[in-house]
Amino acid sequence: MPRTLATVTHAGGTDGTYELALDPTRSTLHTAIRVAGLAEAAGIDALFTADLLRFGAQGVIGAQEPLVFVSALSQVTSRIGLIATVSTTFHHPFNLARLFGTLDHVSNGRAAWNLVTSALGEENFGPGELPSPEQRYARAAETLEIVNALWDSWEPGALTLGPDGRAVLDPDRVHPIDHVGDFFSVAGPLNVPPLPQGRPVQIQAGQSAAGLELGARYAEVVFTSLPTLDVAQDFTQRIRARAAALGRPAGLPLIFSSFHATYGATEAEAQRLVAERREAIDFERGRAQVADMLGGGPDLLARLAELPLDRPVPESLLPTLSSINGRRGRVEVFSRQVARGDTLRELVIAAQDTGHWTVAGTPEQLADAVEERFRAGVLDVISLNGLDDPRRHEFVVDGLLAELRRRGIVGSPYPGRTLRENLGLPPVGAGRERAVRHG
Repeated sequence: MPRTLATVTHAGGTDGTYELALDPTRSTLHTAIRVAGLAEAAGIDALFTADLLRFGAQGVIGAQEPLVFVSALSQVTSRIGLIATVSTTFHHPFNLARLFGTLDHVSNGRAAWNLVTSALGEENFGPGELPSPEQRYARAAETLEIVNALWDSWEPGALTLGPDGRAVLDPDRVHPIDHVGDFFSVAGPLNVPPLPQGRPVQIQAGQSAAGLELGARYAEVVFTSLPTLDVAQDFTQRIRARAAALGRPAGLPLIFSSFHATYGATEAEAQRLVAERREAIDFERGRAQVADMLGGGPDLLARLAELPLDRPVPESLLPTLSSINGRRGRVEVFSRQVARGDTLRELVIAAQDTGHWTVAGTPEQLADAVEERFRAGVLDVISLNGLDDPRRHEFVVDGLLAELRRRGIVGSPYPGRTLRENLGLPPVGAGRERAVRHG
């Protein structure tokens, strides 16, 4: 099967959770149901839910628990995948195996886990500081070992259909995992039946050194900030080389990029919209955003407050990477911009998109940008957002998406039964046995 580009859209919309919570005639799922319907009709491969674990961190994002949210969406959709972001730092692996296993069942094989290790929220999960990135990723690696072992703890044939139409369990084909590690002791086996996909699709968010190692070893899809083609090529080469050294199949992990697009009916309109957006930036507030992107605290913010907007940020102001306990990958992205001499104004503008890939133009011009990365082998999954806005929906669905399909970059909608099949990922676990029987 030829390689194609997969598409994802955020499950939120213009009517956010807080606004919907004030409306007694609608549930807080109302907008997401509308977006899910539009996305499924357009053949988008999956809905994505983000998560943050602190009040007021980024407005509506993180305002509702992702697993419950996408479980509800599974009942009003039938083909589209369901991606829930859940942290390994604040959850136990046995619960994670049961939660995502149940999501895979209730959605008939459409579940995906976007694994994060969290850079905030520790104040809500007991005493103590946020563990270091190294500790968080070590815990994440052990969590994945346990969760995968639990999902694989049922042999093929452990559950069969008897002559009376009832399930017959062969307990000798269900095995404990007897895991004892640095963070957890888990006996197993899992008490959820074998999953439709064998294992839910595993996505990992992060691009620091520790994140790259975790993604290379375990992830099927890696979501990260890749603002330029050069950065995307470097990251893809490094993670794929490490994955190959670990014995992973060629082409894994898939590279998932967020696409921050400004659409226009003409190039001039798109550039005008970009200019208007930049004119509306609060550059004084932007200094704090840059300080956050660079991993600094009050001292860095105080130094940036004194720096003229059109002067480069001195590299001497940057904290050492090892001293940062938050999102080191994001800091690396912005530190590269500092190293090449970008001005503070340019960094503030980049911070509006938090270091993600940004493009402006007509749908055909945006398709050119997408095709460049796709043909270069550094883009396998892309986010296309804003479907609930009528004009943007037209640009995305009837413009960009239609053009990518015409070029053969995006394939036919939903060629398989499961999200794993629709992403072109190999079968795993009990899902491998089902693929053999139904293939």
